[in-house]
Amino acid sequence: MLTLPNLLTLSRILAVPFLAFLLWWPEWQLGYLLAYGLYCLMGITDYFDGYLARSSGAVSKLGIFLDPIADKIMVAAVILVLTAQGWLRGPLVGDFHVIAGLIILMREIAVSGLREFLGGIQVSVPVSRLAKWKTTLQMVALGSLILAGGLPNWNFEALDRVFNIPHTVGIWTLWGAAILTLITGWDYLRVGIKHMD
Repeated sequence: MLTLPNLLTLSRILAVPFLAFLLWWPEWQLGYLLAYGLYCLMGITDYFDGYLARSSGAVSKLGIFLDPIADKIMVAAVILVLTAQGWLRGPLVGDFHVIAGLIILMREIAVSGLREFLGGIQVSVPVSRLAKWKTTLQMVALGSLILAGGLPNWNFEALDRVFNIPHTVGIWTLWGAAILTLITGWDYLRVGIKHMD
């Protein structure tokens, strides 16, 4: 039951409170750099737990259950803490960027419920290539926003304003992920609606 892939997945879940702790003080640059390192490590374990499970034939029901939960807990925690600490605020539109985070969170909850419903009637919904791109953009976005707190002076000037490079990359990729989230969420919903009669 507690195979190496499952232990890696559990380590990601257990690391989430430490990640949130490191992000709690927006002026603590070292904390944000440490959080960025932890976030990257969590991403690496996410890759390896799946790779090891498939390559060694150790795919388990526990792993299938825990892996998406670990991902969603991490994403939700990072979005919530970054929002609370003001990192989803931008120089041109203020708090409007919080909407991108809300779109991602709402889709994660809706798709989880939909998968549970479809699982109960023995219908599986495979992850599409577009959904994988959404996840990639989402991971880059959150990592960049974390890095922005660790590198507050890594800036460039444009439109008579100063922009932080990692923050700008984070905001743009977050909106890219939010747009793909709407598209893939609608695709999942269409499949689910067919089985709700």
